[in-house]
Amino acid sequence: MKTRFYYSVLLMLIAVWMSCQKNGFLDQTSTTSLNEAATFSDSANAMDFLNNIYVNIGFASDPKRFNGGNYAAGLDASCDEAESPNSSSTNGFIEFATGTVNPTIVPDDAWKIPYANIRAVNQFLKHLPVIPFSSSLKTETKAEARFLRAWYYFMLLEHYGGVPLIGDTIYSASDQVPQIRNSFESCVNYIAGECDAAAQDLPLTQSGSNYGRASKGTCLALKARLYLYAASPLFNNGGIGKTEGNGMDTIVAYPDSDPNRWQRAANAAEQIILLNAYSLYVDSTSKSAELGYGFQELFTQRYNNEYILPRMMDANKYLEGLWDVPSRGGSGGPFPYQEIVDAFPMSNGKAITDPASGYDPNNPYKNRDPRLGYSIIHDSTLRTTFGANQPSPVLLYWNTKVSPAVAASGDAVYKGTPTGYYIFKMLDPSIIQNGINQSARCLPLIRYAEILLDYAEAQNEYLGPDQTVYQAIEAIRQRAGIRPYLLPDGLTKEEMRKIIRKERQVELAYEGHRFFDVRRWMIADSTQNQQMHGLEVDRGNTVTYKVFNVRKHNFKEAMYLWPLPLSEISKLPQLQQNPQY
Repeated sequence: MKTRFYYSVLLMLIAVWMSCQKNGFLDQTSTTSLNEAATFSDSANAMDFLNNIYVNIGFASDPKRFNGGNYAAGLDASCDEAESPNSSSTNGFIEFATGTVNPTIVPDDAWKIPYANIRAVNQFLKHLPVIPFSSSLKTETKAEARFLRAWYYFMLLEHYGGVPLIGDTIYSASDQVPQIRNSFESCVNYIAGECDAAAQDLPLTQSGSNYGRASKGTCLALKARLYLYAASPLFNNGGIGKTEGNGMDTIVAYPDSDPNRWQRAANAAEQIILLNAYSLYVDSTSKSAELGYGFQELFTQRYNNEYILPRMMDANKYLEGLWDVPSRGGSGGPFPYQEIVDAFPMSNGKAITDPASGYDPNNPYKNRDPRLGYSIIHDSTLRTTFGANQPSPVLLYWNTKVSPAVAASGDAVYKGTPTGYYIFKMLDPSIIQNGINQSARCLPLIRYAEILLDYAEAQNEYLGPDQTVYQAIEAIRQRAGIRPYLLPDGLTKEEMRKIIRKERQVELAYEGHRFFDVRRWMIADSTQNQQMHGLEVDRGNTVTYKVFNVRKHNFKEAMYLWPLPLSEISKLPQLQQNPQY
């Protein structure tokens, strides 16, 4: 750990972060060869240094987080959202899907990247008094740096529970680095305190060339997410550390349970709602016949009032190259499971298992929640074609009119996709990888829909489904295009909990939430420990739909938290490993 700290800052000073999707304020960064004095004695170089701490803020939810060779995937392929792009890979996504993850092979990005950036923040703060910024700019950049430090600590917390807090200290190779993990409670309090302090000196929102920088809204939104996690079952009553008997119940969770933590989380989310600075992105005019179109268009808009914290990027085809069908130039994976397709309700809001929903298994995509069509490419989904003026249907079916049966295209099930589906979420419908246009998109790290869901969950757990809970969920359903979007009156807390959790699953799909949600709710032993399925469409003499097995996912209780990498435990033997590893 000493060596890691020493070299991470050295690299940041000598070669300002090497890999970056840049735009706006990140466009100002460049690769340079600078010593410490040159970095912080020049205002432009110092700002570059701060800007580069932003570069990895989206690594945890990045669709290419686990990147090895020709195969890349993120947390979506590590849970029940999607099948991995290569079943024989030894990547991190396979380790979590198969239940084989352990301290020896676990990806170490969740440990190394946050601590490298935390140290960079401390380096910036140490030199801030001598940086030739104006007093107002010093105040604001200090607040930005403190937000970033809180952001990276939260990443550590959601992966591991309590971790060593290093404060403002900058450790060198000769220093004794702390080996004791702070309690979960002290980590929560520290992160919340940094968010509060930073919020006081930042503008409510950022715009123009500063869009994407920390603001008061981002600080409060991070605190709301933090408190929601802190109130959740995984992090109360000792979590999975309650049987360890070595103090782990206080390191990986609160040792007790306090319902007031739900109230604290609800209040934190409500604080953002009352700012009236953010809103759900709604577009009822561009394609008035397509209910819920704003849900799709949102992710193609670079600037919008729903993104509270975006990950800035150049004009790009980032997602099209990763998720789109092969005929449109995409690599095709990861691939949605039938389980998440089935999670989307009908357009009337009823679950497909409800006999009154109108679901037709022989026409499974008819009259579904519009978000399904905006999130999943299925057989006959209309998709842009290179050189064509009009989109054409994606052909994923098999034709059994001939013998032997043939695939309709290279995109088809068993050919391009092992599940019969591709991810459409956040793809720009007018852009394809093998075309010439690019999307203006940036990726959402926190958006207002999450805050509404955070509030609804916390308020429901604390007081039950009062009118404010109904309003938050109904606003999301209304924007989604569900009609009627109003929920039934008189729901119990348990009934509303199921609705909220289902809304999180479909509204936030493929944004990096599901992996952690099922863990903090402590339901992963069922959702992540089951046979996953795909769907085969056969357009022979009649059209038939056949569900088939894809992969059996395995989950062990230890996997509610990530193991600390063995390399770190070896260097710091007093750094307690997480329970059951």
